[in-house]
Amino acid sequence: MTAPARTHLRRTPGSWVLRRLVLAPVTVGLVTLLWLTLPVWLLAAAALSPLVPGRLRPLRILWIAIVYLTCEALLLVVMFGLWVSSGFGWRLRTPYFEGIHYDLVQGTMWVFFREARRVLRLRIETEGPAPDAYPGRPILVCCRHAGPGDSFVLIHTLMAWYDREPRVVLKDTLSWDPAIDVLLHRIPARFITPNPGASEQLEDQIASLAAGLDENDAFVIFPEGGNFTPHRRQRAIDRLTRLGLDRMAQRAEKMMNVLAPRPGGFLAALDAAPAADVVLVAHTGLDHLVTVGDVWRELPMDKRIVMRWWQVPRDEIPAGREERIDWLFGWWERIDAWIDVNRT
Repeated sequence: MTAPARTHLRRTPGSWVLRRLVLAPVTVGLVTLLWLTLPVWLLAAAALSPLVPGRLRPLRILWIAIVYLTCEALLLVVMFGLWVSSGFGWRLRTPYFEGIHYDLVQGTMWVFFREARRVLRLRIETEGPAPDAYPGRPILVCCRHAGPGDSFVLIHTLMAWYDREPRVVLKDTLSWDPAIDVLLHRIPARFITPNPGASEQLEDQIASLAAGLDENDAFVIFPEGGNFTPHRRQRAIDRLTRLGLDRMAQRAEKMMNVLAPRPGGFLAALDAAPAADVVLVAHTGLDHLVTVGDVWRELPMDKRIVMRWWQVPRDEIPAGREERIDWLFGWWERIDAWIDVNRT
């Protein structure tokens, strides 16, 4: 296991205090209160169930929320104990404690997805040469971003099915989730803003995270920079036009299911990990679940999530920057076409 790269988050001392010293203990307290008052919540959800379309929808959503919040609170308590046992953070960045935190991620994901499959009737299937097809090589994983939860599905699949240790690039808004905030500051990860300021060396930060990948590492990045929505798709096209990249804007207009990729972070990771193959991931099943209302209307989901993997050997990737950008756009066009054919 390589030495972990430091996480980065554009933050102020006030935001750190709010997240760590206020939100985290409040979360643990609220979950404790939730369990103490659980009979009341169950009775209320059961009373609402006959009035709401869908079989036992309030009870299902309540149970999934309880499982998620309980996992969150338990993680916070366990990680506080690890912080104390590491010498109040002194040895927290060592490979030993990093391995423990990866085990925490994998165990929590296993519990949550077990309940999601049971309660929401979710099925996850894969197609194509998944990451275990080429063991012993680091990989750079580029995934489309559509709907809430696809990043969790991807991380769960990489860890539980293919025994990979992910290094993840995520939007900085996710740092307001207390458990995610603490956990991803203890394993190799980056919280970034999709529209960084001029002083934020975003590509350098991503490159430092991708450097030193070993044979079971998976660097995970979402080149679109955010979940797909029609508004974001048009905004990405307008951005390319504004930058004078008319040919790329025209190609982006033809892609109806994905956002135009932002290549900077991917190219930085590619240069920083010269031994890594590239894995591209498309998926269907969560495409139209954009808002909380969408998720509510779909419960119980009974969804089949299909993940399509393509693994590209390093020697098949162009060397020049412009050629690599064109190559990435070409793959995103291919992903867009696959979604058209396979969307359920």
